[in-house]
Amino acid sequence: MTAVLKAGLIGLGSMGRNHARILAGLEGVELAGVVEPAGDRNGWAQGAPVLSTVDELLARGVDYAVVACPTGLHEKVGLQLADAGVCALIEKPLADTVEGARRLVEAFESRDLVAAVGHIERCNPALLSLRARLEAGELGDVYQVVTRRQGPFPHRIADVGVVKDLATHDIDLTGWVTGQSYTSIAAHTVSKSGRQHEDMVSAVGQLSDGTMANHLVNWLSPLKERFTSVTGERGCFIADTLTADLTFHSNAAVATEWEALRAFRGVSEGDMIRYAIPKREPLLVEHELFRDAVRGKPVDVCTLRQGLLTVEVAEAVLESASTRTTVTLTAPDRTEHGT
Repeated sequence: MTAVLKAGLIGLGSMGRNHARILAGLEGVELAGVVEPAGDRNGWAQGAPVLSTVDELLARGVDYAVVACPTGLHEKVGLQLADAGVCALIEKPLADTVEGARRLVEAFESRDLVAAVGHIERCNPALLSLRARLEAGELGDVYQVVTRRQGPFPHRIADVGVVKDLATHDIDLTGWVTGQSYTSIAAHTVSKSGRQHEDMVSAVGQLSDGTMANHLVNWLSPLKERFTSVTGERGCFIADTLTADLTFHSNAAVATEWEALRAFRGVSEGDMIRYAIPKREPLLVEHELFRDAVRGKPVDVCTLRQGLLTVEVAEAVLESASTRTTVTLTAPDRTEHGT
């Protein structure tokens, strides 16, 4: 492998054009070609050759490729890259079905190729800081993770609903920051926009250590919100991933003088701390990590097997909503969440 890695990009949609921007300026990487059958009228390919097929890209001898085409094409394109011995960073979700995700895992693992899923929230400064603080035991026992991810409908999405497009962010980050896996999920979905897929979901889950997880995700709100809170015995962390801010609300140790309340072991409002966090662009961090992984460095990326777990939980969310039952999941080895 040459000192400068030759990278390819497949897809110039809303995420693809951002990947192109990062790849064009990424140290130690050359953007060797972009696959976009519709062409590039807006210059989003950053001057790289625009190609019509993945075969044309492979003919240019790329070391790795970023898969940013529609979710329904991830499996086909990913398998083509694996067959050619090319490493891949595949946008989330890994695939549109559990079976497709499993085939991708097998294809890359059997060939010992580096591959990862673009769960970009893992590179958000607020969540990176939150995860480190949880690992250090700053919150004590964790009781609950709550996420809210809502905003207007993104016209870029046509082949999946809000569960696989947006809720997969929250499913992955919940397992990643806590180091736990989902053991059950109960969900309701709503379709109000006239599309064939759901556009709102509310889900309650339980993690392998008993932690409760609550997710509200929709494309029906004019308010754009990206909220994550983790509550534990010492207080509550709140992360806003739009602004990459992290705040801690502590439980105060205040004596209760009211005799009737002394038997209740509750909490009281304490100090609030807003952390100063270096804020680098998450997509750039994600690309730096994957570049280093391709070079053989020991870095923390979202593996395909971890991406498969997220697709499995997303399928369970849809199954629960369809059958109006609580779906039980088998908790995998915790190392599958990168802990």
